Amino acid sequence: MGDVYQDPYSDGYMEQEEEWEREGLLDPAWEKQQRKTFTAWCNSHLRKVGTQIENIEEDFRNGLKLMLLLEVISGEQLPKPDRGKMRFHKIANVNKALDFIESKGVRLVNIGAEEIVDGNLKMTLGMIWTIILRFAIQDISVEELTAKEGLLLWCQRKTAPYKNVNVQNFHLSFKDGLAFCALIHRHRPELLDYDTLSKDNPLDNLNLAFDVAEKHLDIPKMLDAEDMVNSAKPDERSVMAYVSSYYHAFSGAQQAETAANRICKVLKVNQENERLMEEYERMASDLLEWIRRTTPWLENRHTDNTLPGTQKKLEEFRDYRRKYKPPKLEEKARLETTFNTLQTRLRLSNRPAYLPTEGKMVSDIANAWKGLEGAEKGFEEWLLSELQRLERLDHLAQKFKHKCDIHEEWAFGKEDMLQSQDFKKCRLNELKAMKKKHEAFESDLAAHQDRVEQIAAIASELNTLDYHDSPSVNARCQRICDQWDALGTLTQRRRSALEEAERILERIDTLHLEFAKRAAPFNNWMDGAKEDLVDMFIVHTTEEIQGLIDAHEQFKQTLGEADKEFNSIIGLVTEVTRMCQQYDLVLPENPYTTLSAKEVGTQSEQSSDAESECMDIASKWEEVKLLVPQRDQTLHQEMLRQRNNDRLRNQFANKANVVGPWIEKHLDAVASVGMNTKESLEQQMQRLKSYEENVLAFRPNMDELERYNQEVQEAMIFDNRFTQYTMETLRVGWEQLVTSIARNINEVENQIMTRDSKGISQEQMEEFRKSFNHFDKNRTRSLEGKEFKACLISLGYNIRDDRQGEADFQRIMSIVDPNGTGRVTFDAFLDFMTRETTDTDTAEQVMQSFKILAGDKPYITAEILRTELPPDQAEYCIQRMAPYSGVDSTKGALDYTSFSTALYGESDL
Repeated sequence: MGDVYQDPYSDGYMEQEEEWEREGLLDPAWEKQQRKTFTAWCNSHLRKVGTQIENIEEDFRNGLKLMLLLEVISGEQLPKPDRGKMRFHKIANVNKALDFIESKGVRLVNIGAEEIVDGNLKMTLGMIWTIILRFAIQDISVEELTAKEGLLLWCQRKTAPYKNVNVQNFHLSFKDGLAFCALIHRHRPELLDYDTLSKDNPLDNLNLAFDVAEKHLDIPKMLDAEDMVNSAKPDERSVMAYVSSYYHAFSGAQQAETAANRICKVLKVNQENERLMEEYERMASDLLEWIRRTTPWLENRHTDNTLPGTQKKLEEFRDYRRKYKPPKLEEKARLETTFNTLQTRLRLSNRPAYLPTEGKMVSDIANAWKGLEGAEKGFEEWLLSELQRLERLDHLAQKFKHKCDIHEEWAFGKEDMLQSQDFKKCRLNELKAMKKKHEAFESDLAAHQDRVEQIAAIASELNTLDYHDSPSVNARCQRICDQWDALGTLTQRRRSALEEAERILERIDTLHLEFAKRAAPFNNWMDGAKEDLVDMFIVHTTEEIQGLIDAHEQFKQTLGEADKEFNSIIGLVTEVTRMCQQYDLVLPENPYTTLSAKEVGTQSEQSSDAESECMDIASKWEEVKLLVPQRDQTLHQEMLRQRNNDRLRNQFANKANVVGPWIEKHLDAVASVGMNTKESLEQQMQRLKSYEENVLAFRPNMDELERYNQEVQEAMIFDNRFTQYTMETLRVGWEQLVTSIARNINEVENQIMTRDSKGISQEQMEEFRKSFNHFDKNRTRSLEGKEFKACLISLGYNIRDDRQGEADFQRIMSIVDPNGTGRVTFDAFLDFMTRETTDTDTAEQVMQSFKILAGDKPYITAEILRTELPPDQAEYCIQRMAPYSGVDSTKGALDYTSFSTALYGESDL
């Protein structure tokens, strides 16, 4: 088994490299390089006490110079050496040196004093290498790397700007000498001109570096240029030992680099925080502007009072709910996430809480969003109600027009007829007939009173419901009413005139009178039947249409009696004709009815006139009988439509009755996350991500439900008895679920960030969560002041029950609730319980780092900042630092003290 050197501080990084074969031989070239390098390294320290060694394996055999070397490089005193020259004296001295090395935490394996006393070159070189590692390389630290990796990273960073240099190892990367020259030029540019050097002249480069280092940096020549060039792979230990001398020679500059690293770290935190602040401000402004523009539109409860215009507004609202609002809801969730992440970062970096611009607080966004949803609430219901109202208005307007058309057709010419003076030229019997005819007209006039009243009632309802074309409706209604009043007046005047001449009427044609009395009501009944058979209707349920069908069936049952009445009336006309033919009489015009206006002619004409009287009634009767099956068809089609509406209601209800409970179940599940104190934050995050995936996968169900809802609305369906859920309640539940998951994921992410940065164990996290949940009675995921105080006391926090205790508690509340909401989140609670154990940068530390870069001066210059810091961070400081105004100020001096204070919120940048 080989001899192994194992350094407990090196994390085992060189275990394989440090194997020493007791019987093996070093590579001759490497042995030569190590002998020269290690000898020179030892002499660079021994010369400080006026001595040196010539032969490394001979001069350490008695242990005296070995002990002296260790005293020089450690600054400590070893035990007094044995001065005898016997072998056991030498072994004792070497053992004292080896014991001292091991006392520094170095475990020497199979390197014994006997091998050193016997002059074993391999073991001697191995021992010197352990000393170099422990005292020259071990304490090198760059970005938390140690020893070899730290030294290599230091070389890489220092030589990064130089062309033809790429340090990847401690052998081939240094073979052409340019890496050594670059290290010297980076720290002392006046000692050599790097731009004149060539990769093709390795020997010159190496000699130049070795000479300059020896002359100006007091670093002895530990390497041989010819050996480096001629060796296929230079010895790594020799190069590391020599390079470590460069590191220590430039340790002052290294201190400045450490200071620069600290400043860069702090500035990166501030830059990222400012970026998040700017992002929050921009997102808040955009969202508030959108809400400001959208809210008035939702609050506007006015339409153009037409069906097409209202339907267009409903479609615009659907687009708003499906296309425009969901992205804004996501923006709101991102806004809250950005704000919570920023506050967590500020707490973890010991910065004060972020207060957004006035009017852009998270609470302002929430209030604005609440106002938006308040404006939105009921908007869709109002639109649907408007559609229902306008549909009824449209139906009433058509009904109004239909009844007006019928009335105006009936009233056409009636004023002329009533104003006629024809009765003054009639024979007595004709005058008598005229009076009877006028009585029949009065009966007809009374029968039409109903229709005029209906026309007026419909016009009044159209006005009450704010029909958009009310002026034309009112004008037409007024014309009909005025005409109706005129007809009443004219009727009274004509009746008076006829009654005045009534005494001259001697013959009454009983059959004509009977015909007129029966034909006129029958004719009116047929007019009413025709009007009912073509009457428009609007229904919303199968029960309503079934009621119309039942009423129609009852009407059809009266047709048999009506047919008997029709045949009886036709029989009267037939009897008049028979009597006139029997007694050879001239068939007069029936003076009591307007069903026929033809004059009485010859006998052949008598038959024709009688048939005409019947034809008016017969054609109308045939028309009524034709309208009956048409009405059957209309009612049947409406029944099919209502059944389809029920199908749409069921389709929506079946889906809604699945989606609603699903949303409620997941809302409860999300709310329960974090209640189980045994569950780790990663498990909580896994559950929330799983819920998030479930919601994403379930989204098509909401889209399908939106399509069903649109079909229901387009079918003008305004109620649904098959489900308790409405589209509005499901949308609100869905948005609550999406927002809740996003908010919970952000909270857990921040808790993980806090836990990891604070080093909180799973047991501590369980204890904190258990205590928090115990006092979070309402499961709001936050504690009121008194609940938080009780929680602290339960965890052993001493808060006295007096004025001082109340002052202490208010100070704590200002830390955990910087925005004064009156509630403490679990993130803030967790941060407070662990904040005092956190190692964070402070303003004093940053000031000290700037002071190192400035060479202990109270100010710094732009030139120094640009030299020591990356470009973006150097410019960040230059733009924000105030000019230094001290008595020792120089041109361009910048005040790093006020800048450092401002970084931690103690003043304004």
